[in-house]
Amino acid sequence: MMTACTSIASYLELGEDDVILNVLPLAFDYGLYQMIMAFRTGARLVLERSFAFPAQILAIIERERVTGFPGVPTIFAALSDLRTLKANDFASIRYVTNTAAALPLKHIRLLQELFAAARIYSMYGLTECKRCTYLPPDDLARKPLSVGIAIPNTEMWIVDEDDRRVGPNVVGQLVIRGATVMKGYWGKPEATAKKLKPGPLPGEQVLYTGDYCRMDEEGYLYFVGRSDEIIKSRGEKVAPREVENVLMEIPGVREAAVVGVPDDLLGQAVKAFVVMEQGTIMGEKQLRMECQKRLENFMIPKSIQIVSSLPMTDTGKLKKMALS
Repeated sequence: MMTACTSIASYLELGEDDVILNVLPLAFDYGLYQMIMAFRTGARLVLERSFAFPAQILAIIERERVTGFPGVPTIFAALSDLRTLKANDFASIRYVTNTAAALPLKHIRLLQELFAAARIYSMYGLTECKRCTYLPPDDLARKPLSVGIAIPNTEMWIVDEDDRRVGPNVVGQLVIRGATVMKGYWGKPEATAKKLKPGPLPGEQVLYTGDYCRMDEEGYLYFVGRSDEIIKSRGEKVAPREVENVLMEIPGVREAAVVGVPDDLLGQAVKAFVVMEQGTIMGEKQLRMECQKRLENFMIPKSIQIVSSLPMTDTGKLKKMALS
């Protein structure tokens, strides 16, 4: 935990002058580490129970002169509905962070507009090793869909189904090596053995994440999807994240989630759930037409359901099992 804390604090350049606003649950590792990093660096931590009342939180940013704003996509989606945001003074914000998969381009543009002076960090990780990668803000313009490079003191590579390392732009399973890797699942040796395998050094174990990713020629990582979420339709593999990214780029779409549902003909059919921005009127037929312009045939959702909201966990993560 201290290794992860030191690594993350180093690339965020945290110092004792920083003021971190935490609206994330402390039971969520992303929220917990805000507290650990604040203690580690001498920064000040402002705790709020949630982002349920966005206007109140934005007032706190001004009053406390917050410099660090860690969030998740659901928080950033909520910001897009507040039309009076530009009336707030966010000049104190030095950095904004996001973890899980890469931020949709729509959210990146919104954050750049709201927090003009801030450095935006798109990051990716999983509980078994805390954090895997971060995208240096200077690379955001040229690699906006990437989740970046390995965090300090961590190494990563991608393997195929035969456990062989693959070359650039080949999709495979991501492997993480470093001191942030877990020792195992508590009381679950069989589950541990599936995730931890021998590393390059004697006695060392590396983490097989179960996530499909690819790496470009410069070593920047692109998240494709979690292995248990990949949809097999018409004999093709569909990564929900790729379809969700396209849906999010359609004007008027606020949030999107894609799952596979049983289908007698296709094996699995691609189904999308979409939340529209306030005041936007668009039906399933129009959304499908937009998808046809942007996606290959086998990736186009067979059905699109417009909903008022998506089911979320207490930590702001999408509950795809509830949709499936």
